[in-house]
Amino acid sequence: MQQTRSAPGGTVDSTGAAGGVRASGRIRASGSWRGWLTCLLGLAWLVDAALQYQPYMFTKAFPHDIIRPTAAGNPGWVRGPIDWSATLMSHHLVLLNAAFASLQLVIALGLLWRRTRKPALVVSIAWALSVWWMGEGLGGILIGPVSLLDGLPGGALLYAVIAVLLWPRRSAPEGSAPRSVATDSPLGRFGALGLWVVLWAWFAIETLLPANRAAGAMHDTVAGMADGEPHWIRSINTWGADLLAGRGLAASIVLAVCLLLIAGCLFVPSLTRPGLVLAIALSLVIWVVAQDFGEIATGTATDVNAAPLLALLALCYWPTSRRRTHRPLR
Repeated sequence: MQQTRSAPGGTVDSTGAAGGVRASGRIRASGSWRGWLTCLLGLAWLVDAALQYQPYMFTKAFPHDIIRPTAAGNPGWVRGPIDWSATLMSHHLVLLNAAFASLQLVIALGLLWRRTRKPALVVSIAWALSVWWMGEGLGGILIGPVSLLDGLPGGALLYAVIAVLLWPRRSAPEGSAPRSVATDSPLGRFGALGLWVVLWAWFAIETLLPANRAAGAMHDTVAGMADGEPHWIRSINTWGADLLAGRGLAASIVLAVCLLLIAGCLFVPSLTRPGLVLAIALSLVIWVVAQDFGEIATGTATDVNAAPLLALLALCYWPTSRRRTHRPLR
């Protein structure tokens, strides 16, 4: 039977009280996981700030060789702001680069300190989107085929997306579906799921485009990353390039199948965790073999690249609890 107990204002449903305790526990678990993920995002920004303080970034090679080339092939509304920002930086390089690096440091520290996380998330979204536009040329998505191995869709965009997912909603609707940090974000469950499917399905489509599935496409991408890297990283490039030599089509099909499995894993509860593990593992393999740890060993990298951020994105979708509808005992 459903039990009740007397209270000064009437009776209290013990089942409801227990449900409240369980709900409170779920909220604390979700909040704790969100806090850890926010700290990871803060650490990524901290690495970016350190990279922006590198001596190379204070030379004119930075705006000339890193920023301005992203304008090539883009429409005027993208190319114009990139050229303007590169020219402005060339004239005030030390001041502006120090300001950019310091802003990223402030964002990182803000995300690591609990009381300043919300303002830091807002600033990070604005800054990341501006970098994606005027520093990355929208990740090259308007130019032509872009490979996931090359950093699609651009690390800066992923910073903004993850920040949105980490913003907590005041309440989440009841239901039986598994909850996660992403589904409890302002996007809601359907918005978060839609974002996940579109993103990973897009990766699969790009992978199967003719330019990316050509016999030597993946080999050339991996082999081309070796310049400027230390010997131990070049050896990884050589191994990966040799493995992919002449197998571009087969590798593209295998990769596309994995990406589609990842895209659909959230809709099958028994496959959600395995699919997210696959997303994390695949992202890290790409980061090591095809992105050379974000090229941070070259002294010219501006960020950690997109792959580790895709792994962090997957963690935002990791189920933290399942809401259940509790029925009274009969």
